[in-house]
Amino acid sequence: MFKNINIGVIYMLISALCFAVMGVFSKLLSQNLSSLEVVFFRNLIGVALIYISVVKSPLKSVGGKPFLLFLRGFIGFLALLAFFYNIANIPLANAMIFSQTSPIFTAMFAYIFLKERIGSIGWMAILVGFFGLILFVKPDIGFSKTDLLGIFSGLGGGLAYTSIRELKKYYDTRSIVLSFMIVGSAGPLFLMLLAEIYQNQSLDFMLSPFVMPTKFDILYIAGMGFFATIAQVYMTKSYGVSKAGIVAPVSYANIPFSMLFGWFLGDVFPDGIAFIGIFLIIFAGVLISKSK
Repeated sequence: MFKNINIGVIYMLISALCFAVMGVFSKLLSQNLSSLEVVFFRNLIGVALIYISVVKSPLKSVGGKPFLLFLRGFIGFLALLAFFYNIANIPLANAMIFSQTSPIFTAMFAYIFLKERIGSIGWMAILVGFFGLILFVKPDIGFSKTDLLGIFSGLGGGLAYTSIRELKKYYDTRSIVLSFMIVGSAGPLFLMLLAEIYQNQSLDFMLSPFVMPTKFDILYIAGMGFFATIAQVYMTKSYGVSKAGIVAPVSYANIPFSMLFGWFLGDVFPDGIAFIGIFLIIFAGVLISKSK
């Protein structure tokens, strides 16, 4: 029965499941630690894993784009800050949905900066995606902080992914990931030190003092790092054995996974209008991946 299922689809399903589980550990961790500190530990684990990989197999990069490399790391770090803040403060699935708008922004930025052709289907997908985002957010009385941060997590992710397309011409993939992880570790460390002398509640997503993790927190940190790594590994394997147009839409499976896990954590499900918005966001993402 399962022999005809594309192995890349299975890998992507595993990746989506692990990504959702990572979100669960992040949400549990956020009960005691700030989202800024969660980002710090998430990236610190990543730096350690990439370092082990580099020791086994040295980096092979042409180089020549240090500013773009730093910019990718910085934008990716800010998007991750917004993403983890939302995981801590809104339903898990909602945070995931915001981050899944990144393909819409990626298509736009690739058109603007890389001069990539979008086509009529691509433009239609972008319009559908933005309409879905409006239905999901429902800004009848304005945008909340989590709405704005959620939109930025998708926008920032799209900008970071667009830069990767250019950076891959000059750098080993691990160099690109490592630059992101280093900025994502040093940035929170600086901001946590700054928070010791300056406090601003409106900037709590990026200014929070360091809190010593408990024994349970350490277990959550380990779980977050483990499942995030497995998610990345299987995502990479998926794209390596199958066409992007086939497996990319499967990545949206992390939304129902996150809804289920969030329900166990006490989250409420989106209402009818928001569900329509979610469907349109997913539909737009699928159209964009198919149009490439």
